[in-house]
Amino acid sequence: MQRFNASIGFDRRLAAVDIQGSLAHARMLGAVGVLAAADVVAIERGMATIRDEIAAGTFAFDVALEDVHFAIEKRLTALIGDAGKRLHTARSRNDQVATDTRLWLRGAIDDLDARLTALRRAFATQALAHADVIMPGYTHLQVAQPVTFGHHLLAYEAMFARDAARLADCRKRVNVMPLGAAALAGTTFPIDRERVARELGFDAVAGNSLDAVSDRDFALEFVSVASLAMVHLSRFAEELILWSTSRFAFVTIADRFCTGSSIMPQKKNPDVAELVRGKAARVAGHVTALTVLMKGQPLAYNKDNQEDKEPLFDTVDTLDDCLAIVADLVGTGLAPNPDAMRNAAREGYATATDLADYLVRRGVPFRDAHEVVARAVRAAEARGVDLAELSLAELQAFAPVIGDDVHAVLTLAGSVAARDGVGGTAPARVRAAAQAALAALAADPRRQP
Repeated sequence: MQRFNASIGFDRRLAAVDIQGSLAHARMLGAVGVLAAADVVAIERGMATIRDEIAAGTFAFDVALEDVHFAIEKRLTALIGDAGKRLHTARSRNDQVATDTRLWLRGAIDDLDARLTALRRAFATQALAHADVIMPGYTHLQVAQPVTFGHHLLAYEAMFARDAARLADCRKRVNVMPLGAAALAGTTFPIDRERVARELGFDAVAGNSLDAVSDRDFALEFVSVASLAMVHLSRFAEELILWSTSRFAFVTIADRFCTGSSIMPQKKNPDVAELVRGKAARVAGHVTALTVLMKGQPLAYNKDNQEDKEPLFDTVDTLDDCLAIVADLVGTGLAPNPDAMRNAAREGYATATDLADYLVRRGVPFRDAHEVVARAVRAAEARGVDLAELSLAELQAFAPVIGDDVHAVLTLAGSVAARDGVGGTAPARVRAAAQAALAALAADPRRQP
């Protein structure tokens, strides 16, 4: 029963924030006259010793003590006597653990925001460097239109920018303090919750004591946000896996992000990308776990809520690792192969839409232009050539309005350069967008290294 009931094996990582919260609580109790000044001094001294013991690895996280909160209180009492027993006045483990979890998650969110910033900076930097590299853009994994590699990378920067915004929004709901709700109904002691909230850096105090101790929306919301970020990482990982195959050969991934085969000496496997893709499933599973954990619980606190820690902790660890290694891969371990990309863009009649647009500008209705281009593509396929390799006379046989300027439209470079609107793939637009992204990251004081 001790082993089954205990959470100290995993909630021990809350030790630092548990001490932080307890000290703020003790100081408040001293300020309102519930604790004597001498008790507050003793608690501060004892907690300093416990901090040192934890840092030195000598603190006893004993399974018989159930959780980190009771372990710290027990050690505090052993160090300073009755003053340690008085610390728990006007609080419960219910509001204590909810406060600790929020404090810990707030710090984790700030660290993850820094990881996202590094990843976004890597994408934008690479996009700026490769704004002119032409590659095929796909729909349905079929060659659709030419784009630039820089433009493709900026699509991921945009995804992770949304993840950063969602994370910041989630942080607002995390940063509400439950402490003072006690077990479920509040306390009869004249506590000053706002003072504690200020000391701990919370934006507000929870307004309903029942909800304060039983709410795990903040954890579920965070894991959901993290899961979406992992989906974005997984999509990029899948493209890396495809691009690094000999069939595509669009990119080379540095050896340190790959492994060899145990039997085939020629193999270079993109293990980092495959692991990231796999770990996305792990975090998605945590969303389901926390959703099901909460769906049947009556108010207020229930022991079920102990089960929120492991999926929450693992989500933070998994996302942190994946963001860090993908940022390193993108920033220092990814090299495009421009020739392979350009050759692939030539294979799928990627400039067909450009020819249709050309005809529209010459007064041909779009649907008619669409049909003309379809016939031209079939003719090019029959001859085994690209649209740009059809002669002017051949093209004019499909549409007499075609002029001698058409071949400029049908080149890959001309195609991407023509898409110079906001959000377009033109190299000049990509460079401007990459520079804007880097400038925005540099201007935000929260996102400095």
